[in-house]
Order: sequence, then C-alpha cells, then structure tokens
Amino acid sequence: MTDEGRLVVFTPSGKRGRFAEGTNLLAAARALGVDLESVCGGRGICGRCQIVVSEGEFAKHGIDSRADHLTPFSEPEERFRGLRGLADDRRLGCHAEVRGDLVVDVPPESQVHRQVVRKEADAHPIEVDPVVRLHYVEVREPDLADPSGDLQRLSAALEREWGLTGLAAEPHVLAGLQRILRAGGWTCTVAVHDGDTIVAVHPGFHDRALGVAVDVGSTTVAGHLCDLETGQVLASAGAMNPQIRFGEDLMSRVSYVMMNTGSETELTAAIRNCVDGLIDELCEAAAEDPADVLALTVVGNPIMHHLFLGLDPTELGGAPFALATDEAVHRRARELDLAVPNAGARVYLLPCIAGHVGADTAGVILSEAPHEQAVVNLIVDVGTNAEIVLGNRDRLLAASSPTGPAFEGAQISAGQRAAPGAIERVRIDRETLEPRFSVIGTEAWSDEPGFDHAAITGICGSGIIEVVAEMFLAGILSTDGVIDGSLASRTPRIVEQGRTFGYVLHDGAPRVVITQMDVRAIQLAKGALYAGCRLLMDHLGIETLDRIRLAGAFGAHIDPVHAMVLGLVPDCDPAHVTSAGNAAGTGARIALLNRAARDEIEAVVRRVEKIETAVEPRFQEHFVGAMGIPHATDLYPRLAAAVDLPAPSAAARPERSARSRRSRGART
Repeated sequence: MTDEGRLVVFTPSGKRGRFAEGTNLLAAARALGVDLESVCGGRGICGRCQIVVSEGEFAKHGIDSRADHLTPFSEPEERFRGLRGLADDRRLGCHAEVRGDLVVDVPPESQVHRQVVRKEADAHPIEVDPVVRLHYVEVREPDLADPSGDLQRLSAALEREWGLTGLAAEPHVLAGLQRILRAGGWTCTVAVHDGDTIVAVHPGFHDRALGVAVDVGSTTVAGHLCDLETGQVLASAGAMNPQIRFGEDLMSRVSYVMMNTGSETELTAAIRNCVDGLIDELCEAAAEDPADVLALTVVGNPIMHHLFLGLDPTELGGAPFALATDEAVHRRARELDLAVPNAGARVYLLPCIAGHVGADTAGVILSEAPHEQAVVNLIVDVGTNAEIVLGNRDRLLAASSPTGPAFEGAQISAGQRAAPGAIERVRIDRETLEPRFSVIGTEAWSDEPGFDHAAITGICGSGIIEVVAEMFLAGILSTDGVIDGSLASRTPRIVEQGRTFGYVLHDGAPRVVITQMDVRAIQLAKGALYAGCRLLMDHLGIETLDRIRLAGAFGAHIDPVHAMVLGLVPDCDPAHVTSAGNAAGTGARIALLNRAARDEIEAVVRRVEKIETAVEPRFQEHFVGAMGIPHATDLYPRLAAAVDLPAPSAAARPERSARSRRSRGART
C-alpha cells in the first residue's frame, strides 16, 4: 500500500480518492460527495447503501479491482441477507471496508437522487405501416369429409379473408394452435411478421400488438412502448446504462474487454438485462401485457451495437476500426436472450455507418431526413462520443469525434449527470459578476423566493456549457480560456487556487467552484467536436452553414446561443441552431412503425461518405484553433451580429497570481 492509501473509484459519478485500509465505503462515498443513500445511519439495517464491486483490470485507472479487496462479509451483512435478501454480488457500503484498490458501482436504487434520463419520445409525424400486422379470421371447423389440419385451414382463412399466401408459422404457434382455435370458437387474431410469418395467434378478437424502440446510449438507455396499429407512444422510460461500471466512456469499455478475456459476455448480459428491465417497466407503466410485445428496434453506437449482439468490440478499439457487420441485423428476441414472453418477437437493429458512426446515427438520419433536403444541414448528436452528419440530398458525410465524458459531468470538479439538484442553467451579471442559476427539480431560480439552496448537489452538462460561456461573456475568461485572476479585486467569486484561479458558482454545501482544470476539460471536449464539424465542411467544400441541429438527450438541453458562444460548433446564425431532440430514438420509432423506412435507411447509409477523424491530418489543426473561445481565429461574425461578444483577449498567464507576485517581490 502506498502512503496515500488505496484508490477507490465510484461509478457512475467517476469520483475517486485514496483511503486508508479499514475505511468503509459509505464513509468514503460521503467524503467524496458520492450519491450513496443510507437511512439507518450505517447500522446495516436499511440496506439502502448497497454497492457492487466491478472486477477486472481497469487500464484507465491503473488498478486491478477485485471483490476480495473488501473485507469479508460482516455479521450485520449476513443478518441483512438472511432477513431481507442480498444479491451475491452486492455488499453493504456501511460495513464493507477497503483493503485494496477498487472500482465500485453505485446502482440506481442506492442513489439518493435518481438519475434523470431525458430521452422522451419527440412528436414526429410517422406513416404507420408496421412490420407486424394483426388479422382477425374465422376458421372453418374440421370435419370427416375434409381432414385437413388446423394450420392449413387457418392459412386458407388468411388467404380468403386477407389475401395472405405462403405463410410460415413459428414452432411455438403450431404447438398452441389447436387449443387457441377451440378456445376462440374457431375465431382468432393472427399476428403476421413482414407478410410471411405467423408469429402469434390469439383466441377470438385481439387488438393489441406492441413494439418497443430502444436507444442504447453509452450513458443512458431509453425505450418507447408503441401501439403498432395506431403508432401511439404508450409509455417512455429510461435507465442508466449498467455498463458504466466497466468504464465511463466507450474506449474504457473496449479496454476492459481487451484486458479481461471473455468479459464481453459480462457487458452483453448487462445491457440485455437492462433492456429486459426497461420493457417490463414500460409495460407496467402503460398497464400492458408484455406478451403483446412483438417487435423491437434498436439503435446505438458501434460498440453498444456489437455488445448488444454479443460481438467482441476489440477491433473497434484501433485502426482501421473494422465492424463485424455494418448491415441491418434481424434477430429473434430469444436469440439475443431477451426475456420477451412471445417467442416470435423480432428485433431489428438499424445499420451502422462506420467503425465510430453507428446505428444511432442512422436513426438520426432517418429522423432528420437531410437526404431529402436542398439546404445543407449539420446534425450533431452530442454525447460522450459525438456523431456528426453534414450534407443534403446531393451528398452526405458522417464522422465521429471523441469529446469524452466532460459534457456528462465527469472530469469536472463538481460535475455530475443530470439528476435532481444539479445546476442546469446559469446567468452571470456582467457588472457585478454575481451568478444566478436553476437546478433540476426546482422551478425557481437561485435569486427567487422559494429556491432551496440545500437541494444543490453539483452541476450537470448543460450547466457546465452555460457557466463557461457566461464566464466568457462576463469577461471572467479570456479567449484562450484563462480565468482572469485580476478580477479578484472586484469580486470574492474569483478565488486563488495555487497557480490558477477559480470562479465560485455556489458558495455553500456543496461548494461549486469552476476551476481552471474544468475549463480546460470543456475546451478539450468542445475543441474535438468543433474540429470534427469543420473537417466535414472541408470535405464538402463549404465555409458556412445554413442550419445546425443539436440532437441527443444532452443536445436537446443545451441552450443554442451558449453552445455557439462556447464554440461547440462552427459559426451560424443562432436562429438556425435548434434542438433535434432524441433524434436517434425517433429514428428507432420510425423503423418500428414503418416497414418501408427500413429499406430507406439501409439505402441511404450505403451512400454516406465516412470520414475517419483519427487519420485526418487537418483534424489536429482545427482542434488547436477550436481551443479558443469561441475560436482562436474565427471571429464568429454571424453569432456576433446577434450576441455582444467580448473583444478577443488573452488574460494574464495563470501563474501571475497574487502568490506569484509576492514570490517575485521576495526575490528582489
């Protein structure tokens, strides 16, 4: 053990610290401000502080995490397990003590503030023509004069009444057919998949055929339960992706698979179990029978796509980033070990575009339809790994850009994902430099009556974007992203932090300070995103953009003006920078509800030009310029026409703090 103690990393928050052996995990969590609940005061009675140890080698953290790096089960844990049950992989944080390096996952039910997964179903016109159709028929009863089988007479009825011919029947359909026909008095409702296969038969009249559209993101998983006959969204729900315990970002998960042979099965099981739970939650919320779920569509980035299918993603971890398949995938739900009750339920995964541009981007294209428009669109799905599409009906290009987890709150000193209590909106007075802000779960702003300062827990992605942009607009930040320490004479909000300065956004518990390192993390993330966008513009041969659409759960909550001020995307008229909502999820719904849309997106994807940013020499050039706010050389004239931008400036070097000046004075 080092003198500093054992390293403990908590997921999904990403917070970490070193602790002496013998420290219990609840105490470690509280010391780091990790969201781990306990009602009984650490007595091992309530069971709210359950945690899971993520086992394996974590190259990103430089540690080997093992379950035996905690003390053995304590007597209170054994008692709790006997009385109320405790899963084999769970421990009580209040009694499990550190004795080695650890990666510890805090499951959603152990978090005080349940994560807000903002991937609601967006309103979108969809022509309903699903791949599964219901057909009510009356079947002729058997008699001695015509000894044909029940399936043959059912097929004859479907041909006679619906014009359906040559239908195959799933084995489970044949197994239960005779009972169902007799229970329905020789009437039944038949579910036919893609006009060629009987996947379900119900006695009598049955009017429920359901489908689920799933957007498997690296951070969140969102699902929408739909009526396949009407297209109505019956329920929407979301969950944190449980794979986070194997790594916050995609490359960390690929690294985990590389370092732990065969571990892709763990990640596959985790995401499939998550989808199973989501389907159950959706059906319960809508008071629907899960047995009526007959179709699923799934979108996700290439690594999520491969892991959901049970494919090893390691080839996607390095050039040439080869996909196992880039075509659309059709599977039975049972083949993917999904616990959908109906054995005939089918799963359709939209096609991938390239090694870092996946089925989620195909969903975005299907939703936004840039291939049908004359105007040039830049569509950015903002997340841990940003996917970018540029073009119109003449030409489409796509790329991905590694923004990292900073936009999700990770790598930020007071950062967190979107949850009640997270600061999500910020405004800074240009004269006094005093802030006002709003938090998730509270309608009032911080300077309004009724605001509860005790509810603040940290700052999430949209709040980080806004506070950095506001700091620039208020003159706190220079063009090169340096916090101006000389402003400490104007306001106590500017505080010295060693050789740099920070801005105190909330001076309470917790104290939320935007540090110089926080600004750098955002500059790196937004620089990568801008560089990817600009690279596509180079390939398309354009210098200006007509329209920008910000997609994804995070993109939907970014204020477009602040995104432009920060330089997240190239210059554009702010009026033409709008949110596309959860476009990937909308694309999954379109593919669920309209069978022709599947052929459409498969054809469009084949003509998309793939740009690999990792091997493009100009990417680095664009990235360096994009480190400036909003940009080192681009003055953003169209943004400047709408927003009063500060004159380009470079602040004093960060080392010119009061302490540095005192040091130089002592030497003279």
